[in-house]
Amino acid sequence: MAHPTQLGFQDAASPVMEELLHFHDHAMMIVLLISILVLYIIVAMISTKLTDKYILDSQEIEIIWTVLPAITLIMIALPSLRILYLMDEINNPHLTVKAIGHQWYWSYEYTDYMDLGFDSYMLPTQDLIPGQFRLLEADHRMIVPSDSPVRVMVTAEDVLHSWAVPALGVKMDAVPGRLNQTAFVSSRPGLFYGQCSEICGANHSFMPVVVESVPLMNFEDWSILLLQDS
Repeated sequence: MAHPTQLGFQDAASPVMEELLHFHDHAMMIVLLISILVLYIIVAMISTKLTDKYILDSQEIEIIWTVLPAITLIMIALPSLRILYLMDEINNPHLTVKAIGHQWYWSYEYTDYMDLGFDSYMLPTQDLIPGQFRLLEADHRMIVPSDSPVRVMVTAEDVLHSWAVPALGVKMDAVPGRLNQTAFVSSRPGLFYGQCSEICGANHSFMPVVVESVPLMNFEDWSILLLQDS
């Protein structure tokens, strides 16, 4: 969960998000080194009056300042491509959930079960209890088992939406007439918040995503109770 004055990302709750955090730190370190080098060159050029014909016209320096940026881009591109392919990997999911975006709420259908689905609306401010977050709490949470691959099929009924949970490293556009898919593995039980990340109308800010990760035994008990109630 994000908090005031936070400078970095939220704590990772999935292996993919951990990889994204490592790549962010890797890229930022490269950016920092480049910035220091450029600043040093600027200060040196302004402060010194010395000139050297081998610096003003040198084939070796031109080769260096062409090769070094190319190597730097490769150092950024290779881990980036690796994570890109990791995010697209969906291997034998234990559970499939279909998330449908509406104006302005989410519907969830557990396609591995018969008639297991519900709508998820934002809780109004006056209904919140102490400890709950304004604009982020939902009346029905998406319950998933922890340490299990979960596939999420994302679509929309009316306009463009986007199903996003930062702590899980998940963000997928919900497009009417199109079924997109993404996957995640929650590495620990917990409560993870997200929001619609595509401007979808007047109440765009009021359709939160709440994912609750629970142990497998608790998930099975919850699904049985929900099926009995329906």
